[in-house]
Amino acid sequence: MELFEKLGEISLASWLTLGGIVLFAFAFFLLTPKVKWNAKMLAYGALCVALSFVLSCVRLFRMPQGGSVTPASMLPIMLFAYAFGVGPGLICGMAYGALQMLQDFYVVTWVQALLDYPIAFACLAFAGAFRNVHFRLNFSVGVLLAGILRILCHVLSGVFFFGEYVTPGMNPWVYSILYNLSCVGVDALICAVIGFLPPVRRFARNLGKSRK
Repeated sequence: MELFEKLGEISLASWLTLGGIVLFAFAFFLLTPKVKWNAKMLAYGALCVALSFVLSCVRLFRMPQGGSVTPASMLPIMLFAYAFGVGPGLICGMAYGALQMLQDFYVVTWVQALLDYPIAFACLAFAGAFRNVHFRLNFSVGVLLAGILRILCHVLSGVFFFGEYVTPGMNPWVYSILYNLSCVGVDALICAVIGFLPPVRRFARNLGKSRK
């Protein structure tokens, strides 16, 4: 009975995050077993993580409670995921999330840390979700999907762990969505617009062709 009492003390946020971690782990192991890393992939991966980290240090605008608008700092990870697939992109995204944790270390609980860093940045890998679907905007649509998934992680973190910063009388969900759209959303939109440019689309396609 004492065991079940302790289970009852676990917050809804923790249960939701645990469920998300299980789904993420399932997706990770489903997408990565067939991946065979070679020297080219490792070199591109390291370069993309480094480029993303450098770009993230250039902040065009910084939000008061964390988060900032950067010159497309997510784009290198997204390009890597588009070229080599969602599985390898997950690994590079988590590596980038670990660097972000070192850069802006702000942790309330382990659940919030997982949501805001490794899981949120691993979501950038889904920019490669449509790489085998041949239509003109497949990369830009993938970028928007990755941005939405990352925003979702930060929204959940904001609602459950940073509710004290909500404007009095404002719904926490509305506040968290608007807050994250104003930084992560703008970042994702910048990446999507750049990804729509013909030279970038050609580069993404050519990079994808060189993955073998």
